[in-house]
Amino acid sequence: MGLRDIFTGRHQVKGPAPDRLFAIATAYIALESEHNIVPAGAAAIVFQSLATSDFESTLKETEQVVTATGEESGTTVKTQDDTYGYRWMMLRNAHASSSVEDLAVGLNAVSSSIELAGHGERLLCAVFAFTDQKNAASPQRVYFIYNYKRGYWYPFVPDQTPGHDQQRQTERELQLKAQMSDELPIEPEIERWFPLWGIPI
Repeated sequence: MGLRDIFTGRHQVKGPAPDRLFAIATAYIALESEHNIVPAGAAAIVFQSLATSDFESTLKETEQVVTATGEESGTTVKTQDDTYGYRWMMLRNAHASSSVEDLAVGLNAVSSSIELAGHGERLLCAVFAFTDQKNAASPQRVYFIYNYKRGYWYPFVPDQTPGHDQQRQTERELQLKAQMSDELPIEPEIERWFPLWGIPI
């Protein structure tokens, strides 16, 4: 079963919902002010690439647009393919600036371009990186993942303890669900909170 199959499942799925994606642009305020979880200044969109000139042209044009619009804020764009054959387009804020809104606008521009080109079914998810600073001596990376097919968010907290490769902090994820359910449309089916190992942001 591939990553796309995992995200879509066997049920009828929703199309991309920009309003739900943009929920992160206000939810991060509660994360930061109430829970000491701050934006890491990076986000990414993951999609299944297509080896056609039309698809590659769409991606190139989109990357150029996002790069041009991000110049004022210092947002950079980079793409890479992972070991599963999926493409990541990563956006990073300038070091001195961390704007979740800019990242959300950039990712929405990418997903909209892919959808308008007729390839919306290839969109998998958007990922926003945060840092949990509750333990200042050992800050924890926290991700909020938006599943385009489902139209829902869910938290993903990989265990960073040495020797705990590909393990997650499920209890912390459930805490985040309770804390953020009023701010984000959280995926109600917890079995669909699929881990993304090796996130490059």
